[in-house]
Amino acid sequence: MTLYLIIAASVLANLLLMWYIVGLLRKFMFVSESIGDLYLTVKAFQIFVKGMYSMDAYHGEPMIQELITRLREMSEEIELFRSVFEHSLDQELEGELNAREAEAEEEA
Repeated sequence: MTLYLIIAASVLANLLLMWYIVGLLRKFMFVSESIGDLYLTVKAFQIFVKGMYSMDAYHGEPMIQELITRLREMSEEIELFRSVFEHSLDQELEGELNAREAEAEEEA
């Protein structure tokens, strides 16, 4: 009788732990997708600001240069988190942004 009670408690505990793990994995995937989206958004904005800085009207503007520096620092910080959560990053979009960034740096 006690053996059945122990087995039932073990099965119940395992079911609860599996439910908890599935919940954690769902949250992990949400965070992973969110950080990937954030990284790509910051990178796209950084490319936009670099393009704006290369325009004649804004070239040499110290505030825009400071913005570019801050964006680079923020992008590096997000890159650290992204290395942990890179399971759901859109590789094709990232490649396109890297190509645009290289083009923007060549023009500058």
